[in-house]
Amino acid sequence: MKLTVVGGGSTYTPELIDGIAGMAGVDGRRAGLVVDEIALVDPDASRLEVVGAFSRRLLAHAGHPARVTTTADLERGAEGASAVLLQLRVGGQTARASDETFPLVCGCVGQETTGAGGLAKALRTVPVVLDIAERVRAVAGDAWIVNFTNPVGIVTRALSQAGHRVVGLCNVAIAFRRWTSSLLGVAPESVRLEHVGLNHLTWETAVFVDGVDRLPELLERHGDAVGEHIGLPASLMRRLGMVPSYYLKYFYEHDEVVREQRTSPPRAEVVAGVEKELLDLYGDVSVVAKPELLGQRGGAYYSEAAVQLVHSLTGGVGVGGAAAAAGAGAGAGAAEQHVVNVRNDGALPFLPDDAVVEVPAVVSERGAVPVEVPPVPASVSGLISHVASYEHLALDAALRGGRDRVADALLAHPLIGQFSVAERLADELVARNADFLPWVQGTA
Repeated sequence: MKLTVVGGGSTYTPELIDGIAGMAGVDGRRAGLVVDEIALVDPDASRLEVVGAFSRRLLAHAGHPARVTTTADLERGAEGASAVLLQLRVGGQTARASDETFPLVCGCVGQETTGAGGLAKALRTVPVVLDIAERVRAVAGDAWIVNFTNPVGIVTRALSQAGHRVVGLCNVAIAFRRWTSSLLGVAPESVRLEHVGLNHLTWETAVFVDGVDRLPELLERHGDAVGEHIGLPASLMRRLGMVPSYYLKYFYEHDEVVREQRTSPPRAEVVAGVEKELLDLYGDVSVVAKPELLGQRGGAYYSEAAVQLVHSLTGGVGVGGAAAAAGAGAGAGAAEQHVVNVRNDGALPFLPDDAVVEVPAVVSERGAVPVEVPPVPASVSGLISHVASYEHLALDAALRGGRDRVADALLAHPLIGQFSVAERLADELVARNADFLPWVQGTA
């Protein structure tokens, strides 16, 4: 099997390679993907050379036989691939720094995946990803696309509407599952989450351990620790009876977050520094194992989630995933349950079918089918509906362009929602991102 990583020069890539090289399964067996070739595709030749060489050392050190190839040629890298992972950042950390700072002038959260910054990223990213996907389809047919590119929900929806076989992936659920299991003193594979919402707008409504919901215990005994971990008060979680993801602090504590952001360097600056150190480490030929510093880059457990998902989509066993409730067998090709971003198709009945939701789904070679989602309380469904409407308008702006479509999407976002603010942010967003917007350049 050939696995292609678009954005292969990313400092994330060794995390994925490490997972392929030797992640242990729940029964102790080797769980690396049965893969012959890992093709890293990236236009940045210098980063690609460093990351590619380090990836080869990781595999060799683990005794994994897969070969790593590197190329700037997308068609060459994707030809014959069984699965293609997308992990690109259009505009790099410079554009991210802009996304995290320009909304602050209007008193709005500066964040790269939500609010005005998230819209800027979507506008830059969607046209590029759609072009990549069409070129991949020409050389790899119906290869599965696993999208890790933010904003995951909007990008995955764009790919789905264009007819591509795509599943979106985020590390929030698997990271929470891992962290929760340590708090409860149980094995991660014994934990099953009721995880519901949109990408970066999710709640854990139950935490099942061997069939028993231990969320009430988690909130009662470990509420303060959970609250500190996600940046929200334990009293809020106990009142809701659920655990929001840490991205909900941008909604529930918006003004406090803005005050903190105005006096702190943007996350992009921190990440840029970490990336420089990582590339230096990757370039050291004596380094043959994943450095601890990679944990500071973000994307914790990305490799575990990606390996499990690709296993299921390509007919392998998604090692470590919770067995599907449908009673699938444990052999090759068995369906597994993963938390993914997938077409709604009635999972959340208050959203249109073509919305992309982040919920548990049964995943196999046939794709991802959402499991039945328990009714969502009004305190959650209203916010989900609000953001889903914004995402619809954001995708329309990304696909068709136009300054007023940008302003309409901003006006619809619950973190903005004021006409004068949306107008000002739209002008600033377009001006800062003009080089990446085909409709501004007249090339659409």
